[in-house]
Amino acid sequence: MKHDPVRRQLLAGAASLGALAMLPRIAHAKGSVVGAVYPGSWEEAYRSIVAPALQKTHGVTLEMQPLYAVDQIAKARAARGNPLFDTFLLDPGPRVTAIEAGLFEKFDPSRLSNASKLQPGMADEYGVTVAAQFVGIAYNPKKFDKPPADWADLFAEPYVSRLGLTGFQTTFGTVSILEMSKAFGAKGIDVEPFFAELKKVLPKIAVIGAPASMPSLFQQGQCDIMYANTQTVGTLKARGVDIEFVRPASGVITFFTTMHIAKGAEQVDNAYQYIDTVLSAPVQTELMKGPYFMAPVASDVTLDNTLPLKSLSEMSSMVQHDWAQINPQRAAWIERFNREVAR
Repeated sequence: MKHDPVRRQLLAGAASLGALAMLPRIAHAKGSVVGAVYPGSWEEAYRSIVAPALQKTHGVTLEMQPLYAVDQIAKARAARGNPLFDTFLLDPGPRVTAIEAGLFEKFDPSRLSNASKLQPGMADEYGVTVAAQFVGIAYNPKKFDKPPADWADLFAEPYVSRLGLTGFQTTFGTVSILEMSKAFGAKGIDVEPFFAELKKVLPKIAVIGAPASMPSLFQQGQCDIMYANTQTVGTLKARGVDIEFVRPASGVITFFTTMHIAKGAEQVDNAYQYIDTVLSAPVQTELMKGPYFMAPVASDVTLDNTLPLKSLSEMSSMVQHDWAQINPQRAAWIERFNREVAR
């Protein structure tokens, strides 16, 4: 059933006449798709690389809704089947939440010409992986005689007094802390060893900041070691910052960013063409380059040396986490970190 375009825009909060004047372009255009995209570098990359490729290949215009994952899910729930966008872009935790809430249309990977280029398990009835992220330790090689070997080293000198610490608000922060906790003896997703060890060294830590602030704090020299993904390391290095990515002895962490078609999406055909464009080799190759440094998932892309692997098949042996177990506890972890650490 076709959704009422006025309803769709009102849900987005379009109250002004200027916003209402845009209704025919967004809601009626058969040659368009509305995609939720993370603000910042993701939005910039998709605007400069994906949108032109989609228009050239399929004649489809990409309209972007810049929204973080939690906001995508909140708006989709509030819309009650009249979504503000046709596609989600999500990390693993929010993906599980959205699946449990029934926010996706059933996905058909056979409608993607590039699905065969993905590693096993990257496309299912809920959606498809469009990018990988690799998480480890980032450090300034000019400030230390040698890099840290593993996660526990971050809580010892000479590293701890130069450590930039952040909490569970992001996927990379959560998985890094889980690996630190394992390094101190945790089993499964127990974070008690992390908090116990952190209490011992908390006064020594150089800086505690919000996840979004860490790259700037590192660039300014307020910390010289932190946990980060290769995308952040590549971006800072391209700016001339002295930074290197360290593969922890326990293994590089990987997680995947996925795309999904929203329940009740208006432009389903265009959504599949949009997702297929993101997975095409030329687009994946361009996204991998600076200034975006997004790790590809298509096997026909030649990997560059900014990534901690030589073949995409290596991802299956990297450290991964079960977000169905993490999600129920994450809010309590965030609250505890804010109470005991970031106060």
